[in-house]
Amino acid sequence: MSEEIVQIGHDFWNIRGKFKIAGLLNVGTQASLIRLPSGRFIFLDSYTLTPEMLRKVYSLTKGGKAVEAILNLHPFHTVHCEAMSMLFPKAKLYGSSRHKDLFPYLPWEDAPVESPEVAELYGSVLDFSLPRGVDYISDNQNVHFSSLLAYHKPSGALHVDDTLTYFDWPKPLGWIMPSPRIAFHPTLGKALEKRPGAAADFTGWAQELGQKWAETRVVCAAHSSSTALVPGSFPQKIEAALGRVSGKLAKHRDKYG
Repeated sequence: MSEEIVQIGHDFWNIRGKFKIAGLLNVGTQASLIRLPSGRFIFLDSYTLTPEMLRKVYSLTKGGKAVEAILNLHPFHTVHCEAMSMLFPKAKLYGSSRHKDLFPYLPWEDAPVESPEVAELYGSVLDFSLPRGVDYISDNQNVHFSSLLAYHKPSGALHVDDTLTYFDWPKPLGWIMPSPRIAFHPTLGKALEKRPGAAADFTGWAQELGQKWAETRVVCAAHSSSTALVPGSFPQKIEAALGRVSGKLAKHRDKYG
């Protein structure tokens, strides 16, 4: 996984970054840059841009002056928040309560990133969705399932961290591993809220997501890669992903109802 900026649509760029576990295994990460109808820009998530990336972003954003906001969508994706705020000090900074707890000295906006206020601000180009039935901020620091998903309506690009994954295995692993497919993050079982109805709420949310964003053309996933979809196929992809986690959902229903 290399560091690069990929233009997905006329006003949407996906930033593919590096993230190494234990300093060895690069599982990747991402951010996205969106041009608004006003001509100004926002970032989805934070990444410490390489000099080459920064030159590209500066060329688009009048040296960074046209970046009006940074929306940090995943409460556990925090490594690059401080660097991004320093790179674009005039941009409004949005995050979850966990972002604010970790970096109380950064100039966070009062409204959390998942709030209706933020959704209304950027509703002309973005739809947001927060999964139901799972903890947005888990007490288990190793459970990073839930994130605020963002759908860019003009391009049909879906920016998602962890909640959905897509692995296009490199050779020679690609010869022996399953074909690439959209799937739910493996920590779903631990992320489900410990209450009756949580599994049903999650299933309903996922099915609604598939239908609402049926025209998704590209899924940009954080720790894997991006994949192009045939418009209209997203509901079937979600149903297939739900089928693969049916055992986890059934186990939760058996325990909590």
